[in-house]
Amino acid sequence: MARPSVPGAGGHPDAPAGDTILAVHDDGAGHYDSLDSAAPRDATGREVRYRGWKTMPFVIGNETFEKLGSIGTAANLMVYLTSVFHMTNVRAAIALNAFSGTTNLATVFGAFASDLYLGRYATVCMGCIATLIGMIILTLTAGVPALHPPPCSSADDGQCAGATRSQFAVLVLSFLFIVAGAGGIRPCSLPFGADQFNPHTESGRRGINSFFNWYYFTLTIAVCGSSTGIIYVQSNVSWWIGFAIPAALMFVSCALFFAGAGLYVRVRPEGIPLAGVLRVTVAAFRKRRAPAPEDPAASLFRIRHASALVVRLPYTDQFRFLDKAAVVESKSEVDESSGCAKDPWRLCSVQQVEEAKCVLRILPVWCTCIVYYVSFAQTNTYVILQAAQSDRHVGGARGFEVPPASFTIFPMLALTVWIPFYDRLMLPWLRRLTAREEGITLLQRMGVGMVLSVVAMLIAGMAEQRRRELAELHTATNGGSLSANRVSPMSAFWLVPQLAALGLSEAFNQVSQMEFYYKQFPENMRSVAGSLLFSGLALSSYLSGLLVIVVHRATVDPDHGDDGWLAEDLNRGKLDSFYFLIAFVGAVNFFVFLACAKWYRYKGMDDDEQDANRIDEWQPRSVVGDDCPEDGRVPAN
Repeated sequence: MARPSVPGAGGHPDAPAGDTILAVHDDGAGHYDSLDSAAPRDATGREVRYRGWKTMPFVIGNETFEKLGSIGTAANLMVYLTSVFHMTNVRAAIALNAFSGTTNLATVFGAFASDLYLGRYATVCMGCIATLIGMIILTLTAGVPALHPPPCSSADDGQCAGATRSQFAVLVLSFLFIVAGAGGIRPCSLPFGADQFNPHTESGRRGINSFFNWYYFTLTIAVCGSSTGIIYVQSNVSWWIGFAIPAALMFVSCALFFAGAGLYVRVRPEGIPLAGVLRVTVAAFRKRRAPAPEDPAASLFRIRHASALVVRLPYTDQFRFLDKAAVVESKSEVDESSGCAKDPWRLCSVQQVEEAKCVLRILPVWCTCIVYYVSFAQTNTYVILQAAQSDRHVGGARGFEVPPASFTIFPMLALTVWIPFYDRLMLPWLRRLTAREEGITLLQRMGVGMVLSVVAMLIAGMAEQRRRELAELHTATNGGSLSANRVSPMSAFWLVPQLAALGLSEAFNQVSQMEFYYKQFPENMRSVAGSLLFSGLALSSYLSGLLVIVVHRATVDPDHGDDGWLAEDLNRGKLDSFYFLIAFVGAVNFFVFLACAKWYRYKGMDDDEQDANRIDEWQPRSVVGDDCPEDGRVPAN
């Protein structure tokens, strides 16, 4: 098919009308080399030059130091709030669940702001600056005596002075800046790094895959570094120095990112990512009384998508009530000259309907993942408290004492060890067993992760039972009260099996979940796909906080001296029952997930689109003759 001229080549309004990119080739560095006068342009109006790996020291360096700083700040907050701000365990756990949830939920707003107006580069810039400001303020809460409560003394008889309103206000202000920064960085840093490679060349596609691997590798390094060195400084040297180090690392992260500003490809904002889904919903409602077509695949309104990056989807018979959005009731709904819909809020194409169906199909799976993450929320709250009331010495009573928050490193270590083992040994065996390239499907891998999370909570409950039994035995043998002997003689390293199981669960579920959203969402909605994982984490944190509140209020009985399951002193509570409750909820959620997975249909590709891809697999396609703009409006003459 002949390719017509396109106003504004490359999507830039200042590009000359009538110019079309016919072909490119890769010179090894990922540069465009156009065969006509108008090469594509980025958001700044400059000619696109994909510098690929030349930008990675700045992008990956920024990401590594940012993760070192943010993880080093957040990992030990449970101890900071209980020991410095003198919050109770329950209040600190609720506050951290709310902080974690809001941090992840902010990524949804960051993704929309990026796609609607700012673009990924500006969003990451603003996120880095906001995070740095938040870390500096948090450091001041630890370093300036007037910004935190005075230390407890023996004369206080266990009743330490709490924080004042102004002290809490400064603490909350630091959290708000960190939340805003995470909202800008998390949904945009990964796709921004991928933007630096040319997706239309073989070397560019290989570069994107390698970038994802390096991204997770640096994340692992950041977690290991933060969970050991930085937490040790915070717990054993000084809180303000322990917070000042992450703030300094965040400053280095900002400096690295801005140093590469002249090299980056900056993709223009694409508009409201879910606008197409909203148009389909409105059009289907307006045509709800229209008769259903006998042969929907053949009779519904069909046009190609304006973007060459969006795969043409085949018709599916799920959510058939949305099909009416593509029913042509009269010829007046279609512009005769262009073949486009005159009113995109009344007539949508099959492509737009199928994109809406993709989103609806994913939502039930996403909801089950919210419940799945509740078990992970405990690693930064009650697991740390368990470690604090266990023997954390290495090499005897006089040996090195591991900080409680450092135990959060074990899930990441398990994930790091498992991924290469799975990739090199398990995956080839699964390929032979299932005759599938991916071994087992993404949903099957996610299901395995859910089962492992239930197993982890069962192990956690049994470990807590044993820890408390040893504490009671130690008290009975040596005399004194259970409250006076809060530290159990059980080694804290008995917590490692449950943490390792959570790490394996994450390797199966979370990694597969990110790939699932990336592949199953329509290509023009991938910013939403990137934020979907974080929004699930956010809601799971809120759900975990709500569960803590409900369980604490339901089990505490001060009139009879019962401190409830989640007692301030774990030796007087029943944290094991709380873990078993989470395991039960996770098991029920797993069976719901099985039903959703059985019903789910993976996103396909139209046969016509497959033929087009085979013809033009190396050639970026412009708008073809029968395309309409993405918003469905008739082009101006």
